[in-house]
Amino acid sequence: MKLKYADWMRPETDEIVAVFGQAKLVRRLDGKAELRGGTEQDRITAKEWISLFWHEAVLEG
Repeated sequence: MKLKYADWMRPETDEIVAVFGQAKLVRRLDGKAELRGGTEQDRITAKEWISLFWHEAVLEG
């Protein structure tokens, strides 16, 4: 049985969790995390932040 009344609570797009320079940390609809764009330094900073504040996240891509 599908609960149609609860469909409005589910997000329709990916959620941007944080931005590090040009890199965006995104929580996808399937619950996985993805780091998009940015320079190498931006990505290093994002990975450090993840290790401190969102350590249960597993990066995809």
